[in-house]
Amino acid sequence: MKLFTKGLLLIALPSAVELALLGVVSDMQAQTAQAVERSSDSRQILYQAASLENPMLWQVARLRAGIVAGDPSFMDRHAAWGDLADRLTRLEEAVADTPEQAARVRQMREAVDSYRQQAMSVAQSLRTGATMKPFATLEGGALPAQAVRFRDALHAFLDEATRLEAEHNATLAQTRTRQHIALVCAVLGSMLIWAATAFAFARGIGRRLDVLASNAQRLGSGKPLPAPLAGNDEIAALDAALHRTSALLRAADLNQAALQASLQTRAAELASVNETLRQETQDNEMFIYSVSHDLRSPLVNTQGFSKELQVSCDELRATIVDARLPADEHKRLADVLDGDVQESLRFVRSSVTRAAAIIDALLRIARAGRLEYHWQRVSVGRAVARAVDALQKRIDEREAVVVVRELPAAWGDPAAIEQVFSQLIGNAISFLDPARPGHIEVGALDAADHVHENSTIAPPQRTRTYFVRDNGMGIPAAYMSKVFRAFQRLHGDVAQGEGVGLALVRRILERHGGRVWVESAEGAGSTFFVTLPDQPLRA
Repeated sequence: MKLFTKGLLLIALPSAVELALLGVVSDMQAQTAQAVERSSDSRQILYQAASLENPMLWQVARLRAGIVAGDPSFMDRHAAWGDLADRLTRLEEAVADTPEQAARVRQMREAVDSYRQQAMSVAQSLRTGATMKPFATLEGGALPAQAVRFRDALHAFLDEATRLEAEHNATLAQTRTRQHIALVCAVLGSMLIWAATAFAFARGIGRRLDVLASNAQRLGSGKPLPAPLAGNDEIAALDAALHRTSALLRAADLNQAALQASLQTRAAELASVNETLRQETQDNEMFIYSVSHDLRSPLVNTQGFSKELQVSCDELRATIVDARLPADEHKRLADVLDGDVQESLRFVRSSVTRAAAIIDALLRIARAGRLEYHWQRVSVGRAVARAVDALQKRIDEREAVVVVRELPAAWGDPAAIEQVFSQLIGNAISFLDPARPGHIEVGALDAADHVHENSTIAPPQRTRTYFVRDNGMGIPAAYMSKVFRAFQRLHGDVAQGEGVGLALVRRILERHGGRVWVESAEGAGSTFFVTLPDQPLRA
């Protein structure tokens, strides 16, 4: 049964009983009102009946007085007779629903009418002077027969009216007693009905709601739920939903535990791989460092031998001049010494210089991975200022403008951080577009700032993000993936170098727990982003 139906029953049943009780009370009130009306009517009838005897006796007294005095005016009181007739009429109307009483009123009316006719006859006789012998009995002390009949009927009427009044009063008292009992029963019944309704609600709905609230709390605290509630109402449906949610949460917890275990395994594997990679990187750096040192000696020897050969060629040229050889022989030897030999020596010297630069670049990369850093709170603004001062000559030569914004401090090695910004600002100077005034800006992103929407690298938390922005040549999209590789020169015809500067920057930042990335558009300039830790790295 649905909650709506249960609610209707909980409201409809007590309401129906209340209406029934209200009907009983209303009926009792109506009966009481009727009893009060009947009692009032009985008293009124009794009063009207009691008021009839005196007027009749007054008419009897007037008739006797008129006979004794011989004055018919005593009997010509038409108003009195009319008033008595009106009283009888009203009394007859009041007891019209009681045939016996109505018959008695008619008897009284007949007696009054008969006595009135007799009184009129006496008055007529007195006026005409006729004999009064037929009326001699009216002068005595006994009541006339009409008056006796009137009195007997009236007394019978009064006795019956008194009995009816007593009966109506008893009925009224009983009715009022029943009314009081009905009212008390209605109040008690109403209280019992609503108590039963409240009990039914508490047991049928309130208890189930308590169980539902308890299940919700247990679900929120991750505890197992008891058996589902029985029934097909909304509470049972909601409890079933809570149980389904609990089952889903348990399955999700199991899945999460499995994923966490897998993640821990993968993290351990990754840590192992990183340690292996770190060891291999260190080995590679050691190898590069060793090989670079081993290659430097042959290069130095080769460079020395090339200088000795140059000295020997100069001495041989002087000897040829002093030998006074024939002109053709002199020319042939001079062509060999000044042509092929000199070109070969220049090639050897340039190759040695190129190889030495490459070896120096390898040594710088190796040192970047092996160098011991002095970790401390670094004023990045001062580090950038020192880098700009060191590059001021090149900045003036390119007639560029370098703007340094306020830069927050970071955690790292001061020399290494200065080297990073020196390399980035130096690159920006080298690749400025000669067709427009150069402008370089160094700044930092606020916490609310966002990196360009095309960037695939988001700065980690607890880091500071800096940028070096220029309006130079920019980087073609095809070369964006090669920017931070060693020995990659994207504009070899514009600036000198071995192409290891950005690779060195990446290596330094990796050791700091940061990273570097670039956003660029060819012909519009580039922006290099650098992240550095804001707090000491965890061991």
